[in-house]
Amino acid sequence: MKIALSAAGPSLDDLVDPRFGRCVCFLIVETDTLEFEVIENSSKNLSGGAGIEAAQRVADRGVGHVLTGRCGPNAQKVLSAAGIRIVDGCEGTVREAVERFRSSGTSSAEPVSASRRTGVSPPAPPSLSRPTSARPGGYGGRGGGRGMGRGRGMGRRCGM
Repeated sequence: MKIALSAAGPSLDDLVDPRFGRCVCFLIVETDTLEFEVIENSSKNLSGGAGIEAAQRVADRGVGHVLTGRCGPNAQKVLSAAGIRIVDGCEGTVREAVERFRSSGTSSAEPVSASRRTGVSPPAPPSLSRPTSARPGGYGGRGGGRGMGRGRGMGRRCGM
């Protein structure tokens, strides 16, 4: 099986790079033989979209899994759309990560969810700061923060 790893260098003895989109290179490893191919990450210095471009390059190599420290939400979307499973939280050398992957079997390599990854928060609960009312406009029918009070004490002192 072919897998891709984000690596800090071009050898199996280099560390797994924790940054998928900004890693130095990717190692495409055949897990049965440990033969590998090095792909330089030309998108690592982009100001934006590095993860998306890196994910597309990895997907074009026909890998089944990506092992990395952390994969951003945009790169995850590209990889998931290509049917590639993501195993994040990997550390140590590339060789050690491949060995752990081989010993765990592919069935335990579950795709990550956006809320489980570092740096990505789960969706926020509905806001409790805005009061609700039966009247349209909210805020008890007193303008709803849309300039309806004209700065005169919520419509109470209109000067008429």
